[in-house]
Amino acid sequence: MPDHTPTPPVLGDFALEVRSKNAGPFWVTMETFMKDSAGYAIAADETFLNEQVIADLYGVDAGQVHIFRIPALNVVKISFPRPIPQAGLHDRDIHAGQHHVPLATLEVPAQRPDGSPLM
Repeated sequence: MPDHTPTPPVLGDFALEVRSKNAGPFWVTMETFMKDSAGYAIAADETFLNEQVIADLYGVDAGQVHIFRIPALNVVKISFPRPIPQAGLHDRDIHAGQHHVPLATLEVPAQRPDGSPLM
């Protein structure tokens, strides 16, 4: 019998596109283009998506994560140093084209830490 347990929503469910790309040989930039203002409110919520969350997802220093919230465009842009310089010996994604996947699959909780609804 198939499992009908609902899966929790992820950030990508609220986005038109979540992408990543090089921002030079030493930085990665990711952008979340949200479907609407409700989706943007989730992505822009600092209790859900903040520097520490990105640091934990990508193994980088939270102090070096930059998050830009652009409400007029329903976009959240995130930049952080690449763990390995572009085209370095151990670089497995030279264009940083797959770095967005952990962000897009980040589970969105129904509530903020204070118990108020996030969605």
